[in-house]
Amino acid sequence: MSLPEKRQALLDDLITLPDAEERFVYLLDKAKKWKPLDASLRTDARLLPGCVSRLWLYPEFRDGRCWFHMDADAMISKGIAAVLCGFYSGEEPADIVAVEPDFLAEAGLTQVLSANRSNALTNLRKRIKAYAEACLAGEVTAG
Repeated sequence: MSLPEKRQALLDDLITLPDAEERFVYLLDKAKKWKPLDASLRTDARLLPGCVSRLWLYPEFRDGRCWFHMDADAMISKGIAAVLCGFYSGEEPADIVAVEPDFLAEAGLTQVLSANRSNALTNLRKRIKAYAEACLAGEVTAG
């Protein structure tokens, strides 16, 4: 599925949710379905700064595409990260750099987040984008 198709699928899911409570349930469901990160990968070096809860990101580059694995110790943070990591996983670095997750605001998801959770979302996007840029620059070797 292409990024535009992923975007539309997420929008279709989110815009049908009538209120903030339903959006939180959606995030919790995403968190519960996301495969936990192996404990050996939950290191301080992989922690995202600016998050109240602990959120780890483990990116991979293989076959010309980026893959993002994550885990968090708070379910809402994990759900937010699952949406973003799921959106960008399996995509080429140039597409990751070029496409912003602006649809999250359009779908009303960012409006229900606290300032700390919004900050975590922003920091996660920055880290994902920086990793894709490093892949494009040849600073990351494919595994």
